[in-house]
Amino acid sequence: MSGIIRRLPEKVFQKIAAGEVIERPSSVVKELVENSLDAGATSIKIELAGGGKTLIRVTDNGMGMSPADAEICFDSHTTSKIREAEDLNRIKTLGFRGEALSSISAVSKVVLKTSEGRSKRGISIEREGEKLLSIKETAFPKGTSLEVKDLFFNLPVRKKFLASQRAELSRIVTYVTTIVLAYPEVRFSLKHGERSLFSYSPVSSLRERIYQVFGKDRLEDLLPLEAEQGPFRLSGYASIPPSGRKDRRYQMFWLNSRPIKDRSLQAAVNQAYSTFLEKGQFPEAYVFLDVPPSEVDVNIHPTKIEVRFVDPKRIFQFIYRTVQEALLREMGVKEVRASANRKEASFSRPSHGAHGSNSFYPDTGGDKHPYARELFVPWGKEEKPGPQVLGQYLDFYIIAVDEKGLLVIDQHNAHERVLFDKYKDLDRQRKMPRKISVTPKIIEFSPSQELNFKMNSSVLEEAGFGVDPMGGRSYALKEYPDIFNQEEAEEVFLSLLEDIGEQGEGDGEIRSRKDKILASLACKSAIKAGKPLSMDKMSYLVESLFKTSNPGVCPHGRPITLRISRSEIEKGLGRKKS
Repeated sequence: MSGIIRRLPEKVFQKIAAGEVIERPSSVVKELVENSLDAGATSIKIELAGGGKTLIRVTDNGMGMSPADAEICFDSHTTSKIREAEDLNRIKTLGFRGEALSSISAVSKVVLKTSEGRSKRGISIEREGEKLLSIKETAFPKGTSLEVKDLFFNLPVRKKFLASQRAELSRIVTYVTTIVLAYPEVRFSLKHGERSLFSYSPVSSLRERIYQVFGKDRLEDLLPLEAEQGPFRLSGYASIPPSGRKDRRYQMFWLNSRPIKDRSLQAAVNQAYSTFLEKGQFPEAYVFLDVPPSEVDVNIHPTKIEVRFVDPKRIFQFIYRTVQEALLREMGVKEVRASANRKEASFSRPSHGAHGSNSFYPDTGGDKHPYARELFVPWGKEEKPGPQVLGQYLDFYIIAVDEKGLLVIDQHNAHERVLFDKYKDLDRQRKMPRKISVTPKIIEFSPSQELNFKMNSSVLEEAGFGVDPMGGRSYALKEYPDIFNQEEAEEVFLSLLEDIGEQGEGDGEIRSRKDKILASLACKSAIKAGKPLSMDKMSYLVESLFKTSNPGVCPHGRPITLRISRSEIEKGLGRKKS
């Protein structure tokens, strides 16, 4: 049977190829800003509407293009940066594939204005998808402006799956922040509708840029990183112990000024901090790595966010040693001997009084959590229906048994579910307990944090966080949920600002955002994996779990219980034929 395989029409192929590069509005902003930087721009202005879905305009003062170059720049694989295959081993620019403008124009309506600055005249080109609408002379200074309207207008299915305006804008702000840090000598401004989100004047160092973006408090908690080894150079900043974060989101990496994601680089930093931070804490890090272009392949991913090193082990060791030596200098230590105290697997059945009193407090401990204490008033020695607790494994899991077999219960996820249901009930009754700070903590927001706060202030207020503006991007945390102390409240609040940036805007999305906040509160106040529990505490936690709305999964969707049936046990031990 012949004639099954057919060549795709060019316009179909272009749209498919465009989807590899242009996934959403932030992809457009990324490609256009990279083009501006490659053109030598010292000033870049970004204007948005509708979260970038209806309008993106990037204007720069770079070298601009001649009329002849402007006319062909929308063709596939047209680039000023690559001439032959060998050039791929010498790439120093952010862009080089020649796909960006072609891909953008294939799925949007664009207006390009550019001039080399030899006169006050430039060229204006207007396109709609694959259609060229007009080419004409126009008055324009040296530089380039590219206006992208109605993204995915000709791909309705793709457009339908874009996130809300709020979420798309948050992604753009996050990306622009990474590029702003990489180019402190460049002026950047970002505007959404009539609102200016930020405007950064040029500065002479990364330190000054971090001050501009994150504020004085953040800068004071960072130590400098600086090292050279052969052709490799590392610079940047990382947090000063014992300051740490609950997750890795504050770890950023750049390769030759290109923002990248790489697990091995992240692992090198985290391992260097392993003896300096408590378990479950992660350092903040802004790491800039410069290597010869021949030592890395930046062409393995359409968006160039992932790279491949020629010698990844050498890079790992270089980063690890640099960070660890900086930490030792900061701590005044000349030598460190790492000790690997490997905890042996154990099965324990603690007595009633082995790990505390008859009332249960979350891991943060003490009478400062009276409302969490209400959830765990153990029920004495009389029999209760439901699974019977046998003991604890590795201080991570509760082992219980019922008529169907054995249950392995994740203690943190279980407590999260119990607290989440309790907090939802308090929220419905508008009785979320809160503390008023006598001396409010002043917090300096990053641009993305401030954006998320302004778009979610009412939801955060209902969750117990009272925040007042103090001028600029400074805000005072005056009230917070009673389950935290002030230091914990600040950390949880900033974490929430990052988490809720992806949420939408409708009534259902607002409820979803509220649930996400309550889930985060439950996670932060739940007992931690690795905490020993008394038999009473385990028994009451299991009983409470099976009274919740969904004992199968925690509020974040992670499973709580693993069941090993009696038949599986008997089959495994040869008591039952398969």
